[in-house]
Amino acid sequence: MNKRQTAIDIFLAGVERVKPGNLIDRYVSIVGNTLQIENIQFDLSTIKNIYVVGAGKASAAMAQAIESILGYRISAGHIVTKYDHSVPLKFITITEAGHPVPDENGINGTAQILSIVKKAGKDDLVICLISGGGSALLADVPEGCTLQDLKTLNSVLLKTGANINEMNCIRKHLSKVKGGQLAKAASPARVVSLILSDVIGDPLDVIASGPTAPDPTTFADALTIIRNYHIENDIPEQILQVLQDGVDNKLPETLKDTDTLLQLTNNLIIGTNLLALQTAKEKAEALGYDSRIITNRLDGDVGDVANCIIDAVRRIEKGQFNQKCCLLFGGEPTVKVKGTGLGGRNQHLSLLVAKLLEDYPAVTFLSGGSDGSDGPTDAAGAVVDALTLKKASNLNLDIDNYLNNWDSYHFFEQEGGLIITGPTQTNVMDLMVVLIDQY
Repeated sequence: MNKRQTAIDIFLAGVERVKPGNLIDRYVSIVGNTLQIENIQFDLSTIKNIYVVGAGKASAAMAQAIESILGYRISAGHIVTKYDHSVPLKFITITEAGHPVPDENGINGTAQILSIVKKAGKDDLVICLISGGGSALLADVPEGCTLQDLKTLNSVLLKTGANINEMNCIRKHLSKVKGGQLAKAASPARVVSLILSDVIGDPLDVIASGPTAPDPTTFADALTIIRNYHIENDIPEQILQVLQDGVDNKLPETLKDTDTLLQLTNNLIIGTNLLALQTAKEKAEALGYDSRIITNRLDGDVGDVANCIIDAVRRIEKGQFNQKCCLLFGGEPTVKVKGTGLGGRNQHLSLLVAKLLEDYPAVTFLSGGSDGSDGPTDAAGAVVDALTLKKASNLNLDIDNYLNNWDSYHFFEQEGGLIITGPTQTNVMDLMVVLIDQY
């Protein structure tokens, strides 16, 4: 089998495992008149209404899975997902909205979610479906600001190299729904959140900016992050003023772990990057590869990540490994975009690795986003090998020019390395696959 296709098959096996339909059935069931959500039981005869809300790239597929279990028992529901990520639903309505930059649809969809949860009473249950992308999709505008202010902020943050923890700290403090505040709006109802993690370490407060989780960060932390990246002059003054008002105690903080309003809330992580990697490992082994998960916490600058991956290959080579091997990595590198081209972190990483593979003819490398979209492109990522440079030369493609202009998409569009999956309806960060033949 073509090694590029083998790497893609291993990647897709990991992605398939963490699709909502394969996860929710393991956590949610109804037996008789009892609703079981992991180890939590609800007597359905005592529940007046079940409301289902959510946000994220996987939220539509999560809603579909919940509908297949709860069906007519759902009183009302609404989710916000990324454009082109909808699936057919019967009892829950959908808004498609902008990601990674919020738009008017996100504002309207979030308002519908809030109108539903605010109806919930003490005899009601609110089920929240949360996945990566929720920070941009679950959108509201702070008083004194405009949607354009939020768009500008998000566009600036996405190009700074800030990690998701830092970006979401700022987002939480410009919202009345993030940082535990969705759970606050649902009080006094019981709240159960089913969560797909797209953040290293699976911190509840960071995934989708933690709408039902306590937040350990503060307004002061948000301002510090902005100053550390020296972007004060790039961010609208109104945004900075909101954060300063929070520091000055003119605005309430996000909910903290001591807040009694969160005592009726349970947050359950049902899908992670590690679960996807474990399944990818099983697939690789079935294909005859001795497979190893190197890490599920790969982060930092995309250039450093490329060197880390090649270092792992070099260690295998020095050990004179006697059979074909698959190395698996998971995580989410950061990028500081400097050019005007088109691409995403996975495509850029693959292009960087391609430059380093000239001396490793037995190696194939793939990097892909589990959600099927890498940056503002229709590709999940890209796959490369030692022949990539030779092919580029035959096509008169100057790899350095494409790297310097951050134009990896157009490079791979011509070279043939793009991975096109379409929306996968899940999101658990990125998966990297390294295949090494016998030495």
